[in-house]
Amino acid sequence: MVSYVEQTTFWSMLRKERFFSLTMTLDQLKQFRSGVYTILGNGKDALFDLMDAVLVTRSVYSFVELSLSPVFRRRWSSIYEALEDSNPPREELMQLYIKQLPQTEQLVLAGDHTAWPRLEAVTLKERTYEHQTQPMSGTKPVTLGQGYSTISIIPETKGSWALPLLHERITSFSNPIEKAASQLRLVCQHLPTRPMTLWDAEYGCASFVKQTADIAADPKPRGKSPGWPQGQPRNRRIRYPTVKKGTLKQKKQLSKSA
Repeated sequence: MVSYVEQTTFWSMLRKERFFSLTMTLDQLKQFRSGVYTILGNGKDALFDLMDAVLVTRSVYSFVELSLSPVFRRRWSSIYEALEDSNPPREELMQLYIKQLPQTEQLVLAGDHTAWPRLEAVTLKERTYEHQTQPMSGTKPVTLGQGYSTISIIPETKGSWALPLLHERITSFSNPIEKAASQLRLVCQHLPTRPMTLWDAEYGCASFVKQTADIAADPKPRGKSPGWPQGQPRNRRIRYPTVKKGTLKQKKQLSKSA
């Protein structure tokens, strides 16, 4: 049997281990936030408060509502000034993100192209036609707005969250394939190991394969279905007649006086 002293010693060691683990995690978080604050550049005070407000606010109905967050210590006009005055260096921030990742395991990257519909923004520059699924059947999967290319790290085999490394707009002078290839090249230059990359069926083309052939990565695009094998007989599907239930409208009878 385990004595009382041994039990007390075990729980004491466990509490110390948890305390040191939590202390190390908090120290890493402080170092990370300090590094981000140093990199931001102009307007970093207001921009840093704005990022904290986005993190702790569950939902907002308008952008200016973020100024009501308790962690945003400025007036509402500083929200717009933070975006106008600042120009965060994306590459330096990406390198800081990569330093927080494990340096020995093979990382899994995922890339995709997302559309941001701006149908009513007539004066917005660089609006292009983008592919987007529509909720109503029979409509074309096209919208008018701006396209964005994102490459993220999938840190877990199970879960629904990811760590975006680069999120950039696709200009009218480029296309999703070229943008994704340039992002993948930039990210792989700073990774310690050769990653595995996952892509949608949009990138399963010869153009993307040629542009990423010299990149140190293992791409796995989701290709199209191979279709029905040749020579294999098909069974005809049973088609049932469609019966529409309804009532017939009675024709109006003309009056005898007419």
